[in-house]
Amino acid sequence: MTFKQKQSYGIEDLREIMRVLRSESGCPWDREQTHASIRKDFIEETYEAIEAIDQNDPAMLREELGDVLLQIVFHTQMEEEAGTFSFDDVVDEICKKLIIRHPHVFGDAQVSNVSDVLDQWTRIKQETKGQTTASETLDAVPKQLPALMRAQKVQGRAKKAGFDYPDVTMAFDDLKSEVIELSAAMDAQDADNIKEELGDVLFAAVNVARLCGEDAEEALTGSCNKFIARFKHVEALAAAEQVDLKTASIETLLTLWKKAKQL
Repeated sequence: MTFKQKQSYGIEDLREIMRVLRSESGCPWDREQTHASIRKDFIEETYEAIEAIDQNDPAMLREELGDVLLQIVFHTQMEEEAGTFSFDDVVDEICKKLIIRHPHVFGDAQVSNVSDVLDQWTRIKQETKGQTTASETLDAVPKQLPALMRAQKVQGRAKKAGFDYPDVTMAFDDLKSEVIELSAAMDAQDADNIKEELGDVLFAAVNVARLCGEDAEEALTGSCNKFIARFKHVEALAAAEQVDLKTASIETLLTLWKKAKQL
């Protein structure tokens, strides 16, 4: 195998490295991979890039964006081998999409503000994808999205069709109603109904978040982080008081939790 090493590499070098890795003289692991086998890798690398953004760490972001780019090159190389499309086809398509969806920049369209831009983007997207009904726009929200994110996108698209609560008060009343229905299902010990009603509670909670102008996914992430921080305090307090968390009573655990909340 001949590969010229350099002091600095570009996108064509990355593509060539991937071609080499996938070749018969390359790496057995890389050669065996399929879209499905590295699907989770793509998701994980994307979330790691998000973590770098959240931490405001440019060096980390540079590295993680490289890992995301690797995934893109990896998947496109598989399709090049299959003769379906190439990396250049991917670049060509996104360039054309950006030009089409920005007629106020690359054409004669006029917009007054960001809201006009977003409305125009949505309209053009629906036209190019052949979506003629609101239901089709809801169906187009990827089922693979995290459930809270998907729920908020579905609700947002329903709103654009005119289907929405006029204010958050009604949405909150709906949430309380769904909690009552969940409680009834739990009292009846109806497993199938519990699952359905629990889903309704979560969906209604997302609606409240959306109408409050908050992102449900980010709100829950914040609560997870808060829980972890408080649990660390609980664990430290338990150690100091020689309490075994695994065998302690619920009253003891709640006392420790209340102390942790005050720290």
